Amino acid sequence: MTDVLYPVLALNLLVVVGAWCLARPSRTAAGCLVALAVTWVFVNGPLEGHILWTLTPEHGVTVSDLLSVAAVAVAVRTWRATT
Repeated sequence: MTDVLYPVLALNLLVVVGAWCLARPSRTAAGCLVALAVTWVFVNGPLEGHILWTLTPEHGVTVSDLLSVAAVAVAVRTWRATT
């Protein structure tokens, strides 16, 4: 159970801060979302999906890694909206 606690917590924070960026755009929200997007790549191990692109035999891009790409896109949109 504790194996998935931190990934689920990080996923929930990623969703909540993403909603914060979309609902009330601010540079603080965008910065928090980028930080969570980077964190997500390192803690998503137990929740990773299928491997989409194999980089090396030990590493690859998975379905859950795409959440970080989407989060950064939302953060960039939020950053530009507050300029």
